[in-house]
Amino acid sequence: MFTNSKKKFHCGFCKSRRGFWTVIIIAIVVALSVSQKSDAKTFQDMAVDVKGEGPAILFIPGLNSASETFTETCEAFVKTYSCHLLHLPGFAGLPPTPATQQQFLITMRDTIRAYIDNAQLKHPILIGHSLGGVLSLMLAIDDPELARALIIVDALPFYPAIHNPALTSDLVLAQAEQMRAMMRALPPEQYHQNAAMNLTGMSNNSERLPLLTEWSNTSDPLTTTQAMYDMMTTDLRPDLHKITTPTLVLGAWAAYKNYGSTQESTRMIYASQYAQLKNVDIRMATDAFHFITWDEPQWAHQEIAQFLNQ
Repeated sequence: MFTNSKKKFHCGFCKSRRGFWTVIIIAIVVALSVSQKSDAKTFQDMAVDVKGEGPAILFIPGLNSASETFTETCEAFVKTYSCHLLHLPGFAGLPPTPATQQQFLITMRDTIRAYIDNAQLKHPILIGHSLGGVLSLMLAIDDPELARALIIVDALPFYPAIHNPALTSDLVLAQAEQMRAMMRALPPEQYHQNAAMNLTGMSNNSERLPLLTEWSNTSDPLTTTQAMYDMMTTDLRPDLHKITTPTLVLGAWAAYKNYGSTQESTRMIYASQYAQLKNVDIRMATDAFHFITWDEPQWAHQEIAQFLNQ
């Protein structure tokens, strides 16, 4: 979902520098979603739905996303694995918590790790989409022995450096703070309008749009804004060398091919960002937008199965 052309950001919401950064995060990081009510159990304010038996796969959805992001993927593997479908607090209708409103990524990293320990999951497979992919990388950096494998779905170690690899978290700190302040000051109606502008680039299936809209509208703005701030200011690239877990990265590019993006140019962005992760396998979807497991499910499931069977 990336391109080496800035044209994709030319919209009415990008007329200021602040707007530019807002669109980067919303359009790239956001897997905007919110779930319908579920009977899932909760663990430290995080909803968890467990299906099947066998070795564990932990599914971590993206920003504002619900566990339904991975419904079809779970169904593809539930005969062999147990699916632990997570729903993060503050997203998709799940109540927010003060901790995630103030420090999202580290709080959720520690919560997910506590769940793995509490459930006594031995070397689970981590599958993370977008922000969930970043959390998967954080978990593996913190404990290289934790997981059997990582499946990273359309996520990068440091989003602001898409066009300029020399950027660091320190260099974008001021813009991140401006973005957070601006978004928190928006009236609710304008906040949701701005978020809705970028939903069409999330999936190539228009039938998913009503669900994405519902999910976006029922996410907690304070949690979302803090998570976006954390994503802008968290650069995992210098620590990727600590990861020894075999890692599959599934990338998407087709949403922006009309703006000059190609599969190869996007692959180069991924390769550059994951350069310090030695045991990584990068594979690019052909037609999928950001929600790869929705848009090309058969391909995604085949790639995951092949990788896990190696």
